[in-house]
Order: sequence, then C-alpha cells, then structure tokens
Amino acid sequence: MNTGRDKSRVDSRGEERGMLSTDLMIALAILMLAVMPLALSFAQEGRLMRQSYQKAAAMELIDGEMEILLAGEWRAFHEGSQPYELHGASTKNLPPGRTVLTLNGKSVRLEWLPEKDNLATRVIREGVAR
Repeated sequence: MNTGRDKSRVDSRGEERGMLSTDLMIALAILMLAVMPLALSFAQEGRLMRQSYQKAAAMELIDGEMEILLAGEWRAFHEGSQPYELHGASTKNLPPGRTVLTLNGKSVRLEWLPEKDNLATRVIREGVAR
C-alpha cells in the first residue's frame, strides 16, 4: 500500500531532479558565455594569420620579381601599365588578384592587387632602373 510518506519521498526526488536539471542548464549557459568569445577570437585570429601569410608571400614574390626587373629585365617590356605574371610556387597561396607592371622612363613600379581588399592588402614596389 502506498502511504503518504512514500508519496512525499517520490515528490522530493522529482524536485531534486528538477533542481539538478536547472543547475545543469545554468552551468551550460555560463560555459557557453565563456567559451563563445574564445571560439570567435580563435576564428578571427585564424583569418588574421592567413592575411599576414598572404601579404608576406605577395611581398616575397614582388620583391624577387622587382630585383629581376631592375637588373635589366625591364627592357623586355613597353612603356606604360601592363599585366605581369608572377613566377614562384607561392603564387598558388595568394588569393585571387592581379599583378601590374608600370614603366615610366626608367621608373619601374610593380604592384600586386587583390580582387577583394578585405582578404589581403596590396603590395607595391618602386625602383629606378639603371
């Protein structure tokens, strides 16, 4: 037979389970509030690192090509602005963009221009040919 005492014990266990579930939900909410900003900052840091790498790769390529151009290769090109093809294995790591060579007398300007400015920054090198 079910007595009142047994019924109160069952009710108190149900209340304890309800409180435990509530405590668990609050703990999860606090954990999410602490972890979400960290996850977002890691994602933002990853984007920043990728942009920094792409800028470094573009600078390395442009610097190398600029040395070649200033050493005398500029004579193979005509006056004015024109597309220029970068040579190097790291070109595949760059985001979509184009390279422009501008010759004005003996002034040589080589620039890499990304299609979208928010993905990478432009790299410009200028020099005087001899």
